[in-house]
Amino acid sequence: MKNYTELEVWKAARSLVKSVYDLTRNFPKAEVYTLTSQINRSVISIPSNIAEGIGRQSDKETIQFLYIAKGSLFELETQLFLAFDLRYVSENQFAGVLKNITTCKKLLNGFINYFKNKE
Repeated sequence: MKNYTELEVWKAARSLVKSVYDLTRNFPKAEVYTLTSQINRSVISIPSNIAEGIGRQSDKETIQFLYIAKGSLFELETQLFLAFDLRYVSENQFAGVLKNITTCKKLLNGFINYFKNKE
């Protein structure tokens, strides 16, 4: 297995972290300990769990952490829908981040399938 930092799925998730942090930087100050914090925790969890999964001893453990990353991705997507509903992000900003989320979903699903087929 490659070093996790060379994986496209990890690189895409890392890029998503930057775009989401750029987005939440402009949220209202009243949200700093609520939605902003929750969104940032969710997005950080994605590349972190990919990396942790790669560091595990078995494919079964790796898959478990990849599914946790996938859950965080869906959690993030929901939180961004809420931010959009609250008008904290514009339609263009929202569409751009959703595009990045979709890319991460596809890469993560492919990576999960790769490990599942190895078993």
